[in-house]
Amino acid sequence: MDDTQKKSKQIQIKANEEISQGRYSNSMFIAHGPEEFIIDWLLNSPTGAHLVSRIIVTPGHVKRIISALSDNLKKHEEKFGEVKLTEPPDQKFH
Repeated sequence: MDDTQKKSKQIQIKANEEISQGRYSNSMFIAHGPEEFIIDWLLNSPTGAHLVSRIIVTPGHVKRIISALSDNLKKHEEKFGEVKLTEPPDQKFH
């Protein structure tokens, strides 16, 4: 891909500082109906589960998100090695 093609794919994203800093989530909840998926990003902490963000998308967009995440995870593992899943024995905070 030459420089002209790379530049044509760039987009400008506007965001205030709070949004651009990002949020940390270590859990999620997904609900869906016929027209939308509701994805709640949560933070499990010693004081309970807190909603970090709620994203509502169409089923078609969920499919594109899954494809993009799968592709990027594959590239990540090719570069940095396999991501190993670990299941903590106890989800409670001490």
